[in-house]
This record gives sequence, C-alpha cells and structure tokens, in this order.
Amino acid sequence: MGNRSTTPRRLHMPIVTVQQGPRDVELKRDLVARITDAFVDALNVPAESVQVWIQEVPTDSWAIGGVLTADRPKK
Repeated sequence: MGNRSTTPRRLHMPIVTVQQGPRDVELKRDLVARITDAFVDALNVPAESVQVWIQEVPTDSWAIGGVLTADRPKK
C-alpha cells in the first residue's frame, strides 16, 4: 500500500520573520524570547526548534502613507 517510511516524521521547525525598524539589541532579545515562548506554548514544540529572523529596515527604506519613516516627526 504505497511507500510509507518507517522513520518517524520530524516536526517542522517554526520560522518566524519579523520586519521592523532598527531597535536596540536588548529589545530584540526580549522580543525573540517572547516569540519563542509563544510558539512553545501554542505549538508544544521545543524552544530549540523555533527560529526567529529579524530583518531591520532602515528608516530611509520604509514609508507609511507615502512618507519615509525617516521624514516623519518623532513621537
């Protein structure tokens, strides 16, 4: 009945991509820890299987409403 492997199926590792403006390394550490914890809790996977990729976009390469974030007033 088909070619079924006798090898146990591996769980697919979650890969999370975060795109954001530049942040301090301490904030990124906290973010990564919280995202990892959320996946561990929600999917019941080991923390070691969760990969988080942070892609930081410079403020002169990202716009909101037609205005570069580098040109927006600081809040």
